[in-house]
Amino acid sequence: MALNTSAETPLPVGEVSRLIGGWIDRLGAVWVEGQITQLSRRPGAGVVFLTLRDPSYDISVSVTCYRQVFDAVADVVSEGARVVVLAKPEWYAPRGQLSLRAAEIRPVGVGELLARLEQLKKALAGEGLFAPERKRPLPFLPQLIGLVCGRASAAERDVLENARHRWPAVRFEVRNVAVQGVHAVPQVVQAVKELDEIDDVDVIIVARGGGSVEDLLPFSDEQLVRTVAACRTPVVSAIGHEPDNPLLDHVADLRASTPTDAAKKVVPDVGEEYERVRMLRDRARRCVGAVVEREERGLAHALARPSIQDPHRMIDERADQVAALLDRGRRTLGHLLDRADSELTHTHARVVALSPAATLKRGYAVLQKADGHVVRDPEEVSGDEVLRARVSEGEFVVRVDS
Repeated sequence: MALNTSAETPLPVGEVSRLIGGWIDRLGAVWVEGQITQLSRRPGAGVVFLTLRDPSYDISVSVTCYRQVFDAVADVVSEGARVVVLAKPEWYAPRGQLSLRAAEIRPVGVGELLARLEQLKKALAGEGLFAPERKRPLPFLPQLIGLVCGRASAAERDVLENARHRWPAVRFEVRNVAVQGVHAVPQVVQAVKELDEIDDVDVIIVARGGGSVEDLLPFSDEQLVRTVAACRTPVVSAIGHEPDNPLLDHVADLRASTPTDAAKKVVPDVGEEYERVRMLRDRARRCVGAVVEREERGLAHALARPSIQDPHRMIDERADQVAALLDRGRRTLGHLLDRADSELTHTHARVVALSPAATLKRGYAVLQKADGHVVRDPEEVSGDEVLRARVSEGEFVVRVDS
């Protein structure tokens, strides 16, 4: 189809459509899986028209088949059923429309669906999307709860009534969506994304009141699982189907068995909280009372001690001891001083008796040379040398007679 065209030499629409049809005719047959959303079996017509839709994406394709092809599965296939179709692409040139010509239609059984879900579960678990450490704790008292559920459904009523009965002040941001069928996955995914983008939403509940395996397939869709895994807001799964858990139960931060159970797990009961507060207040009062009583007993025991009742008693008892010690100290010090004085007197008398002055008073004299040297030997002086004689009352000069 690499054609040389320009604004001056354009191709007619019919030629373009014919060329597209020729390219598509060269395509081979392909097996396609999807969900039947529209089914048209006109009486007497040899062709059956149906629309095959991908539940995970908003994409549909028209399928045609001969009546005998569809009659082979007409008893087990209807609108909403999942099927696998062997079909060849066809191009209807007059309308420029692509469709699939089905040569064989096979219904997808429950066992096959469960096997595929198990494979998807293992693949997602291998990526760590179901890991416990990824689970986020729910807030104790959410102020605004996002709710994704069917319009006017029992699940919506159960969540709203039970939550408001437990905590009347709780508020909800509700998104009503299709919870089964071909539109369920894109609508639930969009609702979860919208609620996750609202900053005031503290937790998101995805609720449905149970159903068959086929009805719950949207809640095992890979796109929905990855959307919930990417949420920054905690998500609670409340599908209400005990035998077979959809994959949403594994990726959600908390699984509730029913929508009513979700309301109980997300919203605290005001009566229970009042009772818990009362019990804690009573416990605190008892603890404080016990501490006060223990301190009062300790204070009474301390006040009963003699040192507290008569604080001067110990001083009075010690006063006599102090006085006796003081008197003893004085007597001891007096004796020591008297002894020291007597020893000093005796020492002074000996010093005085032995001093040179005392010797001089007894009539002795000390001869000194001019330089003050004391004469001890007659050989130390010479004739006519002048000496100084020192006596008790003074001194005088003497001359040596040669």
